[in-house]
Amino acid sequence: MTVIGIGTDIVECLRIAQMIERHGELFMNRVYTTREIEYCSARKAATQHYAGRWAAKEAILKALGTGWVRGIRWRDMEIRNDSAGKPTVALGGGARQVCEQRGIGQMLISISHCRTHATAFAIAVSAEDSELM
Repeated sequence: MTVIGIGTDIVECLRIAQMIERHGELFMNRVYTTREIEYCSARKAATQHYAGRWAAKEAILKALGTGWVRGIRWRDMEIRNDSAGKPTVALGGGARQVCEQRGIGQMLISISHCRTHATAFAIAVSAEDSELM
């Protein structure tokens, strides 16, 4: 397994709350998948979870080494949770294409949040016989 890229991000939860309040469904549906909206909205501290996913997507872009180029959209990156609650990454569209071009086999993600901030760290790795999630 070889590390191809790393990325990190931090965001103020208040910033995400204000964007949700100002732009509502337009913002939500542009940034988050239906699955992410259902997950975050069901949580007691929903804003912290939305902020965590925002930070995760920004960290993924940094790990890809692309930023917002090559046709990557917010919804091309979906943060899911496995049965134990561990966050995982599912990529599609432009994000998946970049991974295939760069030889990235898996994207690992860690997310933390508190009342005021959310942070995430992503690692893009290459692994033989691994499938991109």
